[in-house]
Formats: sequence, C-alpha cells, structure tokens
Amino acid sequence: MTPNDWALGATAFDVLGPEWLGVWASVQREGFSLLRGEDRVTGGSLLRGSVGPAARRSFGPVRAELSVGYGFAQLPAFSSAGTTLLSPVVRHAALVGGRVLVPLPARLRAEVRGEVPVALGSTSSGFVAGAALLAPLVRRGEWGGALVLDYQYVHDARTAADGVKSRQGISRVGVALELACGGGERETFTDWLSGRTKGELVLAVVDEDTGAALPGAEVVLTVGGVAQTPRAADADGRLTGVVLPPGEVLARASVGGYLPAEGRITLEAGRRSELVVRARPEPQQGSVLVTVTDARGGAPLAGATVVAGSTQALTDAAGVVRLEKLAPGPLEVKISAEGFRVVQEAVVVLAGTETPLPVSLVSARQGLPATLSGQVRSVRKGQPLHAWVSVPEAKLRRRTDERGTFQVQLKQGRYRLVFSAPGHLSQTKVVTVHDGEQAIFNVDLFPKSR
Repeated sequence: MTPNDWALGATAFDVLGPEWLGVWASVQREGFSLLRGEDRVTGGSLLRGSVGPAARRSFGPVRAELSVGYGFAQLPAFSSAGTTLLSPVVRHAALVGGRVLVPLPARLRAEVRGEVPVALGSTSSGFVAGAALLAPLVRRGEWGGALVLDYQYVHDARTAADGVKSRQGISRVGVALELACGGGERETFTDWLSGRTKGELVLAVVDEDTGAALPGAEVVLTVGGVAQTPRAADADGRLTGVVLPPGEVLARASVGGYLPAEGRITLEAGRRSELVVRARPEPQQGSVLVTVTDARGGAPLAGATVVAGSTQALTDAAGVVRLEKLAPGPLEVKISAEGFRVVQEAVVVLAGTETPLPVSLVSARQGLPATLSGQVRSVRKGQPLHAWVSVPEAKLRRRTDERGTFQVQLKQGRYRLVFSAPGHLSQTKVVTVHDGEQAIFNVDLFPKSR
C-alpha cells in the first residue's frame, strides 16, 4: 500500500482539425517497497509516461475513445553488490488503448479503460485495466469539475538477459479531480444533489446559401415564452455550452447584411442538442439614372415626371432623376412632360449597379415613328436571351443585347413581330402602332422539348 502514488492525465479534442480527433498524454509515479517479513530491503519510485493521438465516437449517450502512441515505463529489477538495491529497467513500447464512458442515473458517469503495450527492443509484456466512477461538481463558465473514484490494475512481466523471469501486479485505488473545459452541462453542485437536470444547446448561425459561419451574430433565445439577454456568436458563428431547462427553445439571429432568421428546437434533460440557424442575405438593390431630353434639339427637360412602380419623381434642371433602391429585374418606367407624348421604357435593373436610361420626348404635335422595345427572356429561370426580333412587313431584323433588350422603330401600321432564339420555340406577336407611340413587349420563350 503506497498512499503517496500520483498520476496526471490530459486529453484534448478538436485541436488537430476534426472534432473527433485529439491528443492525450499521461504520467504517473508508483511507490515501490521490497519487504522481507516486516523489514524493508529496498525501495524507491517507478515512473510511467505515455503520449499519442486519440479518436472518439459517440453511440447515443455512450462515448468510446481509441488511442495509440508511445509508452515509457520503469519496471522493477534488482542489483546486488552485497546489498539488494532497486535498479529499474526502462521499457519503451507502442501502446494501444481504449476508454468507454457511460452515463448513469443521478448525473453520474462510469468509465472503463484498458491499455496494452507492445515492447520495443526488449522482452516484456503486460496490460493496464481500470475503472472509475465520476460525480459532477461545480461548473464555472467553460470550466467544470468532477470527483473521481478510480481503480487501476497493472500487470507486467519481463525476461532478463540471464533468463530470469519477473512479474509484478499493482492495484491502485484513489480519489482524483477531473477538470474539463468546454462541453458538458452547466450544472451546479446543488443541482446535482437535488437531482435537477437541464439540457445543453449548441447553436450555429450560417449563411443559407453557402453554409459559411456568420461570426458576431446576435442571438436571442426565448424559453418558456420569456426572451433572454442577447448573446453574441463567437468567431465561428457558434454559441456553445448554453444550458437551459428542457422544452422548446426559439432562437432568433440577426447580423449585418442578412435578414433576421430564426429556428426552433426541443431540449431534452441531460442531453446536448444542436441547432443551425440559416440566415438569408438581404436582397441586393440597384438604381436607374433617367436623363430626359427634348427630341427636337436634345435640350434637357426639367420637371418631367418619372414613374416606376410606386416610385414617382421629377427631373432636375439638368433633366436627370435617380431612382434608387430598386429590386433587380425588368422594370417599366413611364416618363411624361407637359406638351410631350408619354413614353414607356423597359429597363433591366442589376444588383449593385446604376443603369443609365436616356429618354427623348417627342412633341405631342410632331409625328415620329412608333418605338417598340422590351426584353426577351427564357421561361427557364427568367434568364435574358440573345434573340432575333424580325418584322417581315418592314424587312427589319434586330438582335437583342446582352440583357435581352431590343428596340425597333416603325411607321404607323399593323405588323408581325417574330421572336426567335437558339434552343427555344419562336413566338409571333401582331401589333398595330401609331405615329410617335411607345410600346413595350416583354417576351418569354419556351425551351424546345427533347
């Protein structure tokens, strides 16, 4: 019985990359005494140390760990020069070990572990087996502790160069303190004694489209209908170790450049639950710069009325007005001024871009050709098309630009407009136009079936 033995071990996961991969290290001292009857012949201490990588996996509430690595151990041997003396022999070995953690009632945990050394350069064998009972203590922030009642059995056998065989068996029983950082429930010693349990929430806020983490997101948790103090996500967009009473939790997240997002989850007592809140980026907007001039001489027209959807504005002294905060996509703009014909123009608004729209107004008394304009798109996702616009009666053929828009001018009369694009069915529209008339046609072509 050597009550002055000591041991120290550490395991860390999520430091080498994947959450399931970690490292471990341990060192322990074994007090040794050789007795003859009640007389002490010799004694001292023996050291063991080990280090290596480890992997873990959870099977429901049960967690298993597998480890490999290098082990250093001093085994008892004796020299005699008139007096018997302890002369430890060093064993270098490759280690293979495992550990299983099983939850028990009343917040207790049981641990079973084992280790087998494969000696390098010497003739020895052995194994280490152990078990422990862990009882949770107080937890502060990311740190928590548990009281450990531990048992360990060590068996070693070696054959010396002169053929002498020796064996040793060590039984160790002790009390230890386990310290842990991260994970686990935030429970107090009082909670443990009273048998009260809670659930743990791990929350991540990510971009809905890319799945990228959104660091610094503000998260408000509502439990039992009561909103809690806002929490800030870390650099990985995560909240960890949030312990709450069992039941439904509503999480609302907000971060700059994204629409507010929320998610719900039901926490179970004594279990860790993970919730991912996916935030959608705010829709990007564009603008249109409208410049209105007199078609007779190009002079700017101040005070012209420009209407786009629910937005209405007047041009300034330079005949210019800027329409801002417009949703991307096709937009119909109506321009009018006293003494001039009303014009309707089609423009495509691009996100984050200011699109110029020059407009020339024709005097109400002046007869000019009719202007037909618009955009050709595919019904498949509304993508603009490079298409041909043909007017057989006027012997005209025009191609749309990169935004799928077109513009043709015609004399007063009745015409057929034929729209065609590669891989799509052609479409024909019959129109009747009058001098100076402005008309808009947005055409959606159907893809050819295969």
